[in-house]
Parts: sequence; C-alpha cells; structure tokens
Amino acid sequence: MSDDQRLYFLLQRAAHQLRTGVDRRCLAAAGVTTAQLGALFAVRDEPGITQQGLARVLGLRESAVTGLVGRLTRAGLVARRPHPSEHRAVVLELTDEGAAALTAVQPEIDRFNGELRELLGDGGFERTAAALHRLAYWEP
Repeated sequence: MSDDQRLYFLLQRAAHQLRTGVDRRCLAAAGVTTAQLGALFAVRDEPGITQQGLARVLGLRESAVTGLVGRLTRAGLVARRPHPSEHRAVVLELTDEGAAALTAVQPEIDRFNGELRELLGDGGFERTAAALHRLAYWEP
C-alpha cells in the first residue's frame, strides 16, 4: 500500500479502535457512548443550543442529531424546551442526570487522556491534537 493510502487507512483504523474502546469505557462509567458524550458536552457548553446548532457543532446531519437527541431525552440526560423566539425550534438543556453523567465519566476521560499522553510521548499529545483539529475542520 502506498503511504498516502496507508495514512487514510490508519486514520480510519485509529478512529474505529478509539471509538469502540472508549465507548465501552464510557458506557461502563456513565452509561453513555462517545457520541452521546459529545452531545452532552456541547449542550453543557452552549446553554440553549438548538438541534440545528448541535448538528453544526458535532458535524452531523440534522436527521442524525434528531435521533441522538431523542435517545438522550428518553434517557433523561437532556430536556427540550420551546425556543424563546422561534416557534418551530426547541432549545436543549442538560438535566441534572446529564450533568451527573458528565461528572461520572470525567475520571475515565482523564485516565484515557493520560494513557494517550504516555503512548504519544513528550509533546506528542499536543501535536497530535493540533493536527487532528486541523484535519477535523479541513475542507478538501
């Protein structure tokens, strides 16, 4: 395999490996997946965010976010409230249960980040995070 094809493969493989492993850990710690965790952090960090805004933050289609928010609402982690000025929109709020899930999962996030820092070595964590950030927002 050429280097350029190999890099793409490795990015996909790494993403899958990280997502499945961390999902198991987050589910055990707080009963949430990494996708749900990302949504909970976004709702916490942007109080009053709409589903459309959440889709933009997460880089997902609105239809995918509708299902995600439905699952979070049914689990009692997020509440939907009428938007104060847009009659067809709703705003999302973190519930006490959602805040508790974020608190419960934080030690696992810290442990995971520590493991990555050890794996990537001095400065490697920060360089990797910066490179992944550039890739995540790159528009080829």
